[in-house]
Amino acid sequence: MLARPRRNRQSAAIRNMAVETHLHPQHLIYPLFLVDGQHIKQEIKSLPGVFRFSPDQLLLEIEACMALGLTNFVLFPAVADHLKTPTADYGADPDNFYLHTARAIKQRFPECCLISDVAMDPYSSDGHDGLVRNGAIVNDETLPILARMAVAQAEAGFDMLGPSDMMDGRVGYIREALDERGFTQTGILAYSAKYASAFYGPFRDALDSAPKSGDKKTYQMNPANKREALIEAELDVVEGADMLMVKPALHYLDVIHLLKERFDLPIAAYHVSGECAMLRAACDNGWLDFERAMPETLLSIRRAGADVILTYFAKDFAMRYPGGM
Repeated sequence: MLARPRRNRQSAAIRNMAVETHLHPQHLIYPLFLVDGQHIKQEIKSLPGVFRFSPDQLLLEIEACMALGLTNFVLFPAVADHLKTPTADYGADPDNFYLHTARAIKQRFPECCLISDVAMDPYSSDGHDGLVRNGAIVNDETLPILARMAVAQAEAGFDMLGPSDMMDGRVGYIREALDERGFTQTGILAYSAKYASAFYGPFRDALDSAPKSGDKKTYQMNPANKREALIEAELDVVEGADMLMVKPALHYLDVIHLLKERFDLPIAAYHVSGECAMLRAACDNGWLDFERAMPETLLSIRRAGADVILTYFAKDFAMRYPGGM
């Protein structure tokens, strides 16, 4: 035999020379949950190892992560019910604890990349990502609400904004609003292919943001569709997005690969709460080895084409592989 592929696998040194995919903490974005108050670090029951933090505790968590080489964070607010309204007004309120916390983070850690969530559902009494009129989620009337929220977040110091709502035209509407206010350097990480997935449950537990009626299938994508992701991504590119996201990640590796092959912008993938919870549960029950399964899972998302991965395992990975793998 002239061809013996095993020759390139016979030692660790040779395997390392032939490695095709690398994963480092710099490729990861750590999702963090924020609650108002003080001295709060509350574990999410459906997502063990992940916590809701009050602002003071969140600053400590980010400090610990920065020491591990993690520099990218996406922040999600858990908002009290009495602050929620049909028009999500608290999302752009100057007294919003989410915005105050962003300012504190950027003041203390100016070198970090802080990413927001732009959607109505954390602040909506209806629990939907868009405005509800007569039982329907209306698209165009939602856009000004999202734009106000986006401008408020840019003013608070977020480096990138993450429109996660899947309303048509929202990236262009937000980009125009940002530019008009002088925030030309604030980036947009577009949730371009966000599917109506069954794997968001623990996230909604963390934020208490499940829809009060109906579902999100009229705006989030059908899990059966792949070509449709190209339509959504192309629109986001034209409208001024700086990065494109696929959500979920592990169950949509083919979509990640498709977008990576078709577009020049960086591709992000969200390794969502349900995907992480399944792996954690299997490891806690002794069915899988977390030390091996966790990095292999993240590596598979990276191999599929993700330039950056949002994952609740970011800190776990950085602790075990500070120099990457």
